[in-house]
Amino acid sequence: MESIAGRVRRRALLAGSTVSFGGFLGLASQEVRHQWPGFDQGVRGAVEMTRTSTLDAPMQAVSILGSAAGLIPLIVVTSLLLWHYRRRWALVLPLVMAGTGGLQLLSKWAVDRPRPNLAAWGFPSGHVLSLVVFLGLLVYLLMSSGLGRTWRWVGCGISAGVLLAVAFSRLYLDMHWLSDVFGGFALGLAYLLAIIWGVEHIAHRRQRQGLSVPAGRDGVSNDRTLSSRARISSLT
Repeated sequence: MESIAGRVRRRALLAGSTVSFGGFLGLASQEVRHQWPGFDQGVRGAVEMTRTSTLDAPMQAVSILGSAAGLIPLIVVTSLLLWHYRRRWALVLPLVMAGTGGLQLLSKWAVDRPRPNLAAWGFPSGHVLSLVVFLGLLVYLLMSSGLGRTWRWVGCGISAGVLLAVAFSRLYLDMHWLSDVFGGFALGLAYLLAIIWGVEHIAHRRQRQGLSVPAGRDGVSNDRTLSSRARISSLT
């Protein structure tokens, strides 16, 4: 029988995804109506005060992590590592990230807001959106792994640090407004939580199907039950 904690967890994931997507839609509607210029300009001015020739190169290097040039190698390496431990996730991760790219293009096309440097398609920040999904999935897998608590929290801290560094680099390089960064975070979080909810919902359904299969005549669960449970453990 399903635990109350499991039901609450899945409902919380779905609710979090819905709220995040609602936040993204709210930001997008304000972008279309140009209701953020004073706030964004103020933040842009503050970031300009931090610009120095010493930071230019590091910020450009950090920003690459959220681009295709940085993400594709990370996805490939992560999938290869997952192949030995969670084979299903090694296949799911590239598909999820491909969906992230499509979501990014669709949302940029729909809002069509210029960047601070007047280049096209600024909202939402694709770098932030992609890293929220990628790093969020890594954190999810890390927290559900058998690693010690210290290593799990170190991994979470590094992921958060990378995300914040890339987000700041986009402001520093004058590639995005702060509202673009917020939009990328909100849409990425909505997509991430929806993916995790979908994975756990499928695993739950398979578990129920496995448990509903009657035992054989000798009272031992049949092969379908055993294989179903094996698939569940490998998926989650």
